[in-house]
Parts: sequence; structure tokens; C-alpha cells
Amino acid sequence: MTDGRPVVLILGSGPNVTQARDWPAAWFDRIVVINNAWRVRPDWQALVYPEDFPADRMPPEMTPDQQLVDATAFVPAQNGYGGVVFAGATMTFTTAYWALAALRPRVLAFMGCDMVYPAQGRTHFYGTGTADPLRSDITLRDLGAKSARLGVIAAAQGCACVNLSLEPSSLLFPRVAPDALRGSVGQSLPDQIGLAALRDREAALDYLTPDGRYGRLEHRVNLDALDTLDRDWRALFLNGTGA
Repeated sequence: MTDGRPVVLILGSGPNVTQARDWPAAWFDRIVVINNAWRVRPDWQALVYPEDFPADRMPPEMTPDQQLVDATAFVPAQNGYGGVVFAGATMTFTTAYWALAALRPRVLAFMGCDMVYPAQGRTHFYGTGTADPLRSDITLRDLGAKSARLGVIAAAQGCACVNLSLEPSSLLFPRVAPDALRGSVGQSLPDQIGLAALRDREAALDYLTPDGRYGRLEHRVNLDALDTLDRDWRALFLNGTGA
């Protein structure tokens, strides 16, 4: 542990996630994997997966200190931070909000979560797969803004969000070397007044879905309002807590 709060590594399925395979476990306190990323290394503690994740892709066996995290856990966690419409419906953001609520980290470090997909070649470390963030979705109009929102909300809890990838990324987080996470990585508090104002604007739109099934809201979602919020989350992050 560092200062009593964990350094949490979140592994996605991007092609570069295999770089994390041989990183010393001592660099992190918790390893959280998304979907197929449990295959990258065996010493993970939590696997976060959606309802439609195929049963035959689940780990064949688990150790006593490993847990499975499904919608019954991550939907309430994400709702606690405003809900999926504002947070962004990708497993990267869903997992991050769950980790923020459940693990209370000092650092959330992302690898294989860039959400930038080549037109040809491998899109995932295991070959090619469905590029979830590329689907038409009201929550995914600006992935960078969704990362900015996460970064600001995490910073308000004293948690720094950082990206361990060297590749092009949709994440706006500062780039940090994995062996430096126990060093000087820190996070200044964001503009509390600006943060509260944005959360109030979100609450006024009333797009919370207790079960996480936000599709039923699409007929009444104000896209201009969402785009304006995205712009303002970007600005708050870059002017206050970003690199």
C-alpha cells in the first residue's frame, strides 16, 4: 500500500496490454481486469464483465482472493457517480467507477484502455474483436470528455488517474511509467465549485437509470446539453487537474 490507499492497475484488452504481463506485482496493490484481460496475467484480484460476456470466455478456475464483478455491483457504483449517461457506457469507465467506489485508490493506472482502434490489424491483444466504443451511442460522443469527468471526480477523492500506455489514446490522463506509481504520482484537488456546478447540471437533466439500461432514455436525451457538459468537463479537467 501507499499512504494506506492502494495503487490500482486496470487492464483492458488493447493490443499493448501484453506489455503488462511481466511487470512486477510489487508495483501495484490491486489488479483489476476487464473482460478477456484476465488472460494477460494470473495475479488479478477482480474481473469486471458485462451481462453479455460469453460464459466460455470466463476463467476456468479462480483463487480464493479473486472476485467476479458484474452489473449487480458496477451499476450501483456508477449510479453513485451520476449514472452511465454521463459517465460513458464503456467497460473502461464502468470498471473505473466501480474501482473508485469499491477500492478507494490513491492511483488508478490504466493499460490497454486507449480506445483507439486501427482500421486494419489487431484491435485487441487476442486478435480482433468488437470495438465497443465505436458503436453509435449517446454516451460515447466524446470519449476524452468522459475520461476528463472521471479524472475530475477521482481527483476530488484524492485519486490520480494515469495512463501507462505510450500509444495514441482517448484518455486525457497524464502518462506515467509503471515503475513510478509508488513515487511522486499525486493529484491536486479540482475546482470544487466548478465540479459541484457540473454535477448539479447533470442532476437537473434527470437521466439516472437505476438498472443501468439507459437506452430507454434516448428519446428524451438532449444531445446539445450532453455535448456542452462534455466540453465543460474537458475544460475543468485540463484547467485544473490535468497534465
